Order: sequence, then C-alpha cells, then structure tokens
Amino acid sequence: MADTTLGTADQLRDPNYTPPLAKAIPLGIQHVLAMFVSNVTPAIIVAGAAGFGFGSNSPDFPNMIYMIQMSMLFAGIATLFQTIGMGPVGARLPIVQGTSFAFLPVMIPAVAGQGVAGLAGLMTGVVIGGIFHFILGTFVGRLRFALPPLVTGLIVLMIGLALIKVGIQYAAGGVPLIGKPAFGSMAMWTPALVVIVVTLALKFFTRGMMSVAAVLIGLIAGYVVAYLMGQVNFGNVARAAAFAPPMPFKWGIEFNSAIIIGMCFMAVISAIETVGDVSGITKGGAGREATDSEISGATYADGLGTAVAGVFGGLPNTSFSQNVGLISMTGVMSRHVVTLGAIFLIVCGLVPKIGAIVATVPINVLGGGVIVMFGMVCAAGVNMLSEVSWNRRNMVIFAVSLSVGLGLQLVPEALQHMPSTVKVLLTSGLLPSAALAIILNLILPEELD
Repeated sequence: MADTTLGTADQLRDPNYTPPLAKAIPLGIQHVLAMFVSNVTPAIIVAGAAGFGFGSNSPDFPNMIYMIQMSMLFAGIATLFQTIGMGPVGARLPIVQGTSFAFLPVMIPAVAGQGVAGLAGLMTGVVIGGIFHFILGTFVGRLRFALPPLVTGLIVLMIGLALIKVGIQYAAGGVPLIGKPAFGSMAMWTPALVVIVVTLALKFFTRGMMSVAAVLIGLIAGYVVAYLMGQVNFGNVARAAAFAPPMPFKWGIEFNSAIIIGMCFMAVISAIETVGDVSGITKGGAGREATDSEISGATYADGLGTAVAGVFGGLPNTSFSQNVGLISMTGVMSRHVVTLGAIFLIVCGLVPKIGAIVATVPINVLGGGVIVMFGMVCAAGVNMLSEVSWNRRNMVIFAVSLSVGLGLQLVPEALQHMPSTVKVLLTSGLLPSAALAIILNLILPEELD
C-alpha cells in the first residue's frame, strides 16, 4: 500500500511527480539495493570465465574490478536513458536498467579461458547486438505473436538451467579443473549455505526493505563468515584508485560471427522481456496499459544502453524485473525517484575502490547468492509455462526443444566436428532450444491435441 505522506494518490501514479527529496532519495537507493547484486554478478561471472581469477594476487584481478565498475556505471547511464529520455529514446517511466543474466549462456563460452583476448570479440558483439536491439524498437510490438508463454517460458527456463551449474561450482569453491584440494570442502560450502539460509529467512519472515534486499543481506552475512574463516583478502582495495573514467575499446575490437549472432538473437528475447516489464510497471504503478511510444522508447533505450556499455567494456543492459515488483509494492510511480538511484550507481561506477570491495567477495559466497538467483530464473520460467494449455502439440514442442537444447549443453562433444561458429551457438543450449520452440510453434498446426 502506498505511503500517502509521499503525495496524493494521483501524484503517486504520475511518472512526472517528484516526492519530497527526504523520501525520494531513500526510495531511489532502495531501487539500487534491490538490483545491485543481480547487476554486478554477471560481470564477475564473465570475468571469472575469462580466467581473471578471484584472488587479489591474480595479475588480471584489476580487469575484474574494471568490469564491475562498468556494470554499475552503465546500469546508471542506461537507466537515465529510460527515465529522462532523449527524443524517441526512453519510456520516461521508472525503469531500472542493469546487466542481464539472459546473455550469460552466450557470453560464458565466448570468453572461456581466453583472458583479455576473449573480451575483444565479446564486447564487439555487445555493441553490434545493442545496435540491433535499438533497431528492434521500431517494430518490437509485431514480434510478440511469435513468442507466446510456451516459447518465452521455455527460454527463461533454459537460461536458468544453463546457469545452475555455475552456481554449484562457485559455492563449492570455483572450477574443479583447477585442481584445488579445497574444492567441495565444508570450508567452501559453509559461507555459501549461510548466504542461502539468511536469504530465505529474510525473504519469507521479514517485510519491507529487509525482504526486498534479502539476497544482498544474505551475501553480507556469508561474507562476514568467510572473513572470519580467513577467506577474504583486501589486498587490492588500498591499491585501487579513488576515481577512474571508463576507457573506450579497452579490450580492443574483434568480429566473431558466433558471438554477434548470439547477441542479436538474445536481443530479441531481451526486447520482449522489456515489453513485459514496461506493461508490468504501468499496470502495477498507474493501473493502465503501456502506450506504444513507451514500449518502443524502452526498447530503444535498452539497445542504446547496451551498445554504449559495450564500447567501454560493459555487458548488455536490460530492464530489471525485480524493480517492477518494487514499484507495485511501494506504489510510487515517479521516474525521478529512479533517476536518483541511477545517479548513485553512476557515482559508484566511477570509483574503482567500490569495485575492488565488491571483488573481494569470495567465489563461494557469490555461489550461495547465485544458486538462489539462478533457481529463481528457472522458477520464473516454470511460472510462465503454467499459463500454457498442455495439449499434445505443445508438449511435443516443449519436449523436442528442451531435449535438444539441454542435451547439446550437457554433451558439447556431440558437435566436435562442426565449424567453431556453429559449436559456440549450439552448445549454449539456449539458442537451439529457443530457435526450435519458435519455429515449431509457427509451423505445427493448432488442430493437434
């Protein structure tokens, strides 16, 4: 229920209304806290997959700090594209942008073990995918027919399934191939389990801000336990600069067709997700349907935010669904509240010391958090699939798409004789599942039941 001391009911439903600053600033920071962990986690995962390492003694550790910085900085900038807008760009609604989990199944194999060299191709793909995403804004509404709950639910489920392995590996101490004897030990699992237990307790037995920031507080609890167990190293925090601007094309430029195709495909999925988020915001906060200009403007901002982030070494941005729920909960529709949160993110992104502090989080502590988050992605997919009429036609589409996608993900060797571009696209599991589901849904007759 909305707090009437913030303004009248009509004012609270107006995106252009600004509550008193004494309350608008905490509300803006609350939006940041709700999305903070989910926003920086993909950067940490991609950096880890590239081989930058989680220990402060790693020579590539500063690169991880930089990627964390960019995830904060360009989440803030992309959010300003949405809330303030420029011409047709931006929905001018309280939409919070952040780094998307959805792209991880494409990004992880694209950089796996390649260090800085792998990031040149990835960031070039992010820029091109962002431009493609921007173009989608001109006709995104006409794509919705090809993505009913059967397809979108399967895609979201596959995103979660592709990432669950990462969560377990991190909670156990990293990638077992490194040969660390501590992998899977109780010393590794203890902080991860603390994160999970505290997160669940806060989510279901508290209300308000404690419940909204449950994952963040759970990570802090796990971090404290890891510190007491001697697993936290602050070596790089003191050496990190107090201020550092972003660097254009920091990783270089490299055109990799597999990455570009994957990014463009995922841009379509991200655009459809944004349509849903915009609709959720206008319904939950203002009790109305989203306008065509709001939907197209939000998609333009998604694409522009992603392309600009890629130029400076950031990852793809999209609207954050958890903040949609926060608007419904607070009843405050003001875009200026979210603008204040975006400014806070930008300030954080320009201070490497903040990135260095975030990067001290041990991999097992992060694992506890992502187990919850990736599991929730799967649950969201199952929830979307609950809307499907499970006749024989839809069961066949789901069965074939899931079997092929998940099978190729589990047995990538099945494609060892394929060209490298094909292998990267298909072994993610997500792309073949999504493509099959879309094609079968379009060509199989509805009469089959």
